[in-house]
Amino acid sequence: MVRSALPTANPSADAAALLRRLGFALLLFAIPLAALFIRRALVVMAPLAVALIVLAAFLDGTAKNPWQKAVSFATSRAGLAGLVLVLWAGLSLVWTPFLPQASERLLNIIAMGLMALAGYLALPERMRSANLYLLPLGVGLAALIAIAMLFREGGNLDPDGTGVERGIVVLVLLLWPAVTWLHSRGRNLEAVTLALAVAVSAFLTADELPLIGLAAGVVAFALTAMSPRTGTRLISLLMAGLLIAAPALPFLLKPVAEGILGSTSHAVASLDAWQALILKEPLRLLTGHGLETAWRGRLFGLVPPTAPFSLLFDIWYELGVVGAVSGAILLSQAASNAGGDRPILGPGIMASFASAFAFGACGIGTAQVWWFTALVVLVLVFVAVERGQFRTKRPKAILRRLR
Repeated sequence: MVRSALPTANPSADAAALLRRLGFALLLFAIPLAALFIRRALVVMAPLAVALIVLAAFLDGTAKNPWQKAVSFATSRAGLAGLVLVLWAGLSLVWTPFLPQASERLLNIIAMGLMALAGYLALPERMRSANLYLLPLGVGLAALIAIAMLFREGGNLDPDGTGVERGIVVLVLLLWPAVTWLHSRGRNLEAVTLALAVAVSAFLTADELPLIGLAAGVVAFALTAMSPRTGTRLISLLMAGLLIAAPALPFLLKPVAEGILGSTSHAVASLDAWQALILKEPLRLLTGHGLETAWRGRLFGLVPPTAPFSLLFDIWYELGVVGAVSGAILLSQAASNAGGDRPILGPGIMASFASAFAFGACGIGTAQVWWFTALVVLVLVFVAVERGQFRTKRPKAILRRLR
């Protein structure tokens, strides 16, 4: 009897490989492109990509010890702070005046958290380079298309301009894992070229927010590249400190803003409205007004229309000191643990934290589902980049001379 030299076919492994490749193609390549043109691309494509990756892990069994990893994550300092934040947000439903909308928002937050956890547990321990190279290709192609269309349309891709802002924000966030991956492969020229392309697209937008987030990321990247430990600690403490000390900002910054920008500027009006809300109900700094009140309150006259659109204002107005402190601990611990002593990954990770924090502090609608989804995608992409850092050594060929 002659045995076949071909390996035994494994339909499950083949199907898992195909599903995983499709999932990463959506996550790393399709999302940066689609986010420029389709407003809900992130909300639709990210869960689909994660579902494909999770299904692939079930088929080939690459997810090892998922329960143990989930418990370890939940019992870490960052995990406990996140659980406290979610529980306090749930408790705030008791006193929020917008119970249906707040309940929907809380469910969205929980769903995004569960999606991130499922994707994290389903990612393979070793990522293929072919999958990860899809990320810089997707970001670079999206940046070139955005530059061409922004030149043609004068800074707007749609009538209200929100589509291009949202798309460029996603590009700025995904730039850092893409640059990190290229740098880890020794492709520094390609990394610099990619960063320049995204910078040009951010510069050409009609809104200044993408450029602010990019600038914050560049500063964080440079600091962490020069000194990984110092840069990580400084950025972690700065984010946490700003979040905790946010109620003091309108009192400290208003005189400075008046002297520089004038008393009639929009920034001064925002700081004045924030200051007035604190002085009107100082005890509300303890409990907050409940989830969803910062945005909905503007529509019903509870919050002045000039109040700032900022994570710093929203978390204090809605969740008070408990929400702010738990959020600060979550941010600082997550940044410290993620950055750590990683000379290759650290600068890009801290740049991502700085860009995302700058976006939230300067006007991104942090209550929107697409923003939570963008952060989940960013986390999963960086985990994939980290798991692609293993090195394999090829065996040296032994040449023998025939005599």
